[in-house]
Amino acid sequence: MIHPAPPIINLEKVQLRLGTVDFALNLQVLPGKITAITGVSGSGKSTLLNLIAGFERPETGRVLINNTDVSGHTPAQRPVSLVFQDHNLFAHLDIATNIGLGIHPSLRLSLADRQAIGDALQRVGLAGYEKRLPATLSGGEKQRVAFARALVRRKPILLLDEPFAALDPGLRASMADLLKALHRETANSVLIVTHHLSDVERLADDVIFMDRGNIILHCDQAAFFRDNHTEALKKFRQS
Repeated sequence: MIHPAPPIINLEKVQLRLGTVDFALNLQVLPGKITAITGVSGSGKSTLLNLIAGFERPETGRVLINNTDVSGHTPAQRPVSLVFQDHNLFAHLDIATNIGLGIHPSLRLSLADRQAIGDALQRVGLAGYEKRLPATLSGGEKQRVAFARALVRRKPILLLDEPFAALDPGLRASMADLLKALHRETANSVLIVTHHLSDVERLADDVIFMDRGNIILHCDQAAFFRDNHTEALKKFRQS
């Protein structure tokens, strides 16, 4: 008998209050999937990501990663990489140095580390960009640098918070294709926050739909697009 893989992420009875929103979250994410987190603005998508990353802490309940309770761990202590919407690049540092910060914040980089930076840039289509400054790059190129930095960290979980929000439709599609290609190479677990149904359709194996701090649906992509009964989801599709 083939037993299903245990969840890589497990939120057990997690509760917290932010502003006027009360969060009550139970969640299990299986490894090796791309999971889209979607819903209207203010539904709690980024908060869910921040709970997994460690930028928010539950008031009650536990966050487990690989069956280890990380509720009290800092973001740096968790086996995750986070790609922000704004790329989070330092303008005064060249691209190689920005990526190197993902390996060692002290920038004490070995020859193997520098080789890994070059390899990551090649994989995202930016070979030879090591000495360029962020200001000389397009939005899509900056996002590729952010992906390269996540690659060199070699973490099993990749979290992306609206990573394509500032890109035009053509670049969105290109970056989504890159993300899928990198996912196939690394077999990591990816959670991506988006309010674009096109991203969900293009990328997701599974979908988490949130409303007012709660997970209303957690299902595979096909079931998500078949659902015609969930009122909050019907309103979201019409928005």
